[in-house]
Amino acid sequence: MENSTTLLDNSFYALIIMLFTGVISGEISKKINVPDVVLYLLAGILVGPSVFNILSIPDTSIVNQVILVFGASFILYCGGREVSLDTFREIKVTVLSLATLGVLISTALVGSTAHFLFNLDWKVALLTGAVIASTDPASLIPVLEHLPIAKRLKQTVICESAFNDAMGAVLVFSIIGVMTSGDLSFSSSIRSLVEMIGLGILTGIIIGFLISLSISSRKFGIFSDYAPIMSVIASILTYVVADNVGGSGYMACFIAGMVCGNKEKFGLIVPEHEYISQVYFREVLNILFKMAIFILLGTHVNFSYLAKYWHIALVITILLILVFRPISVFISTSLDFKAKWSIKEKLFISWVRETGVIPAAMCSIIVSQKLPGYDIISSIVFMAILITLILQGTTTGLLARKLGIDSQKNNC
Repeated sequence: MENSTTLLDNSFYALIIMLFTGVISGEISKKINVPDVVLYLLAGILVGPSVFNILSIPDTSIVNQVILVFGASFILYCGGREVSLDTFREIKVTVLSLATLGVLISTALVGSTAHFLFNLDWKVALLTGAVIASTDPASLIPVLEHLPIAKRLKQTVICESAFNDAMGAVLVFSIIGVMTSGDLSFSSSIRSLVEMIGLGILTGIIIGFLISLSISSRKFGIFSDYAPIMSVIASILTYVVADNVGGSGYMACFIAGMVCGNKEKFGLIVPEHEYISQVYFREVLNILFKMAIFILLGTHVNFSYLAKYWHIALVITILLILVFRPISVFISTSLDFKAKWSIKEKLFISWVRETGVIPAAMCSIIVSQKLPGYDIISSIVFMAILITLILQGTTTGLLARKLGIDSQKNNC
């Protein structure tokens, strides 16, 4: 009984410290105009074992795993809700190319560089590339929200970030599956990846539709009074079901979010007062999970690893920003012949690619499982998050002005 009480007290203590740390960091970020996730990350380092040792949650603990897995699932679910099907139809080729081919290109380039320049094992190198290949809708949306650029350009960046987070998560777990099972067959790995994506998409569509139906104003909308809570149920249920049938839980959560976010296209309408409460509820949970994931990542930063691998992390991050990302964008966008993207728009898309929540969550899972190369991967992810959020997150508006694309007249 005493052990249970102590565990409960420690959990509450950790929660209080995490919340206070997140709130204070968020307020400071507003004052100094720096992305909040950067402050969460730095604050996590300060309160973690490496500095003041105020907050210490073992990376193998249940609390850590629940926050990471459920937090990432819910954030992807919310990211899916941001995708407008009407706008998506116009830019679907570009978005899907960026989120699939673009992620694969970035993964291959980062992996090859890590392997040949730093002699990393191929599996570790490719896992590193997969972790940092996706971008961050949680960081991008606030930056782009009030930026006066063309609607299709804004939606392309937002949709891509939401889609490639899911694709990145699927790719990460596919590589982890190969590492843990020892199956190096290319054909079986591809088949496994396709199955994970396909079953994830199917699960997301089915559960997303059923959840939307249950909170709609139709006669089957028996849970319409509990619409906010159903958002939580949707992300948990979708992840668990997809994972149990062999699909990607993260992809399923994203697709379920897309279906729920576009439910009116299926004739399913949520009563206005429930819709508003649902939006506020999701926003609060989104902020909480974003705080928790980055603070946790900060507490798990190991300075001995960082001191050992900082040069690898810095080189790969710079190459990712200045070389690999532009290559993947220019190749991917060239496949959309109808969009006719200008060089300036391609440069803008190339620059807006902050590494954020999902890579942080994937990295923490890798560290908690002590997978081969976790020390190198954690150093690279930390460097990528810090540099991309500070450098790119704070200069997006400036770049739009310099490129001459910050004009309200381009609303198409």
